[in-house]
Amino acid sequence: MHTYDVTVTTGASPEIVWKLLVDAASWPLWSKVDSLDTTRSVGLDPGGDDGIGAVRAFRTGRVVTGERLTEKVEGCLLAYEDAFNPSMHNYHARIELKPTACSGTVIHWYGEYETSRLLGWFMPRYLQKFMQGMADGLARYAEGCRPAQ
Repeated sequence: MHTYDVTVTTGASPEIVWKLLVDAASWPLWSKVDSLDTTRSVGLDPGGDDGIGAVRAFRTGRVVTGERLTEKVEGCLLAYEDAFNPSMHNYHARIELKPTACSGTVIHWYGEYETSRLLGWFMPRYLQKFMQGMADGLARYAEGCRPAQ
């Protein structure tokens, strides 16, 4: 079993960060994924508040991966597992949000997965860096968002 674990702090409130996380359509705006593949996604909320069981299919280059939401605690925890992923299996990830003393948010994103022996030498370093980029992108983008009035 391989793991990754990244943490970043943003000046954005937990409410803003949360809204971006639960809206799969926002992910291409702040993350390293190129697009949301709506033809392979299932159960997306038209209002941008995807619920447990939704499968969010993201395209990065030529690869499409699907993630099924498995746990959701409003404003503080979003968990998912692989629904389809050509490179990994038994993938489980959690994103935890904690408020800071000065109205910001600590984003803790971590997961575990298995991969083929061939990819085992490459994937851990690659995914650690990729997921750090995801968390950093979320933190930066959230800082530019304005709270809903």
